[in-house]
Amino acid sequence: MTEKSLIARVLGANLVLQISVGIAAGVAVALISPETGRSMMVLGNLFVQALKAVAPVLVLVLVASALCNQVKGSQSQMRPIVVLYLLGTLSAAFLAVLMSNIFPTTLTLTIAEEGLNPPQGIGQVLNNLVFKLVDNPVNAILTGNFIGILVWGVALGLALRHSADATKETFADLASAITSIVRIVIRLAPIGIFGLVAGNLAEGGIGVLGGYARILSVLLGSMLIMALLINPLIVWIKTRRNPYRIVITALRESGITAFFTRSSAANIPVNLALCERLGLDRNTYAVSIPLGATINMGGAAITITILTLAATHTLGINVDLPTALLLSVVAALSACGASGVAGGSLLLIPLSCSLFGIPNDIAMQVVAVGFVISILQDSAETALNSSTDVVFTAAVASHE
Repeated sequence: MTEKSLIARVLGANLVLQISVGIAAGVAVALISPETGRSMMVLGNLFVQALKAVAPVLVLVLVASALCNQVKGSQSQMRPIVVLYLLGTLSAAFLAVLMSNIFPTTLTLTIAEEGLNPPQGIGQVLNNLVFKLVDNPVNAILTGNFIGILVWGVALGLALRHSADATKETFADLASAITSIVRIVIRLAPIGIFGLVAGNLAEGGIGVLGGYARILSVLLGSMLIMALLINPLIVWIKTRRNPYRIVITALRESGITAFFTRSSAANIPVNLALCERLGLDRNTYAVSIPLGATINMGGAAITITILTLAATHTLGINVDLPTALLLSVVAALSACGASGVAGGSLLLIPLSCSLFGIPNDIAMQVVAVGFVISILQDSAETALNSSTDVVFTAAVASHE
């Protein structure tokens, strides 16, 4: 009885507090015994893999269930959410241009990176996007193609709108069962994040970031401004209410997990669970959260824009205002095509560099710099992207 009570107490404890303990323990292990810290990385990898494994099935079933059981009128909330997603991503790109002009940064382009296959133009990005839309559903689930999964989820949900009530109840029960599995996985977050922190610090350490302090400061500063100033402003304009309650909640309960998993796709179950706790409309967030993991990429737009402009400053290329605005649009569009995995936005930097005639081999050196600083850059980028999905969904769901 005592043992059962202890387990229940652990499972019912504050998850954010448990994650904080896991972070502190990971830092301690990495500093005291780096070898032990590296071995703990397997716990983090298992946690991320568990999230990635459950996320595709969760999205397919939740979207299909939400649409086939949808109450009339609730679909009207999706359009303003998508508008906020696109507005946020474009605003992030504009902010990155401004920050790059205020704090111009140069890079030491001496690092070579091979084996990468970035898009060669905006046409290729759009071409890839179109083919992802018509992917085989089994292949979409196996490869984590959330665009294809969304399409099939929407198609199934709409096709089942006129099905028998028993069929709709079956999908609702299936969605509930998978959600329960997700809750169990999420409860393992403190252990997984402990492993990620211990492994990453033991492997690379903070010292590796020293040589790139300026570019990292501009990147992280821009993302912080976006999270604490621009996003709240957008929410306030939409709701005319104090935005910081939902912003801080999203950063604390979604951003922290996303910071360490470094994957918007892996953080989808976390965001869905948070939206449920916030009491948002399930028919809305079941669609908007997976969609946000695909197109709401403010952090990626910041990364692409700032690193591209750093390359132009390094090479002495003059960037006028119209070209900078074009870069913002291209970066925003490219960011929407960024993969939902760690470091996905970095492979789109050569696309933006091509606007300025920067050769691909030099652009790939910029990508290499991005990988060096990704231990913080990619983590902060994912935290911004993923937490903003909840912020904009809550802004619309609570306002309507």
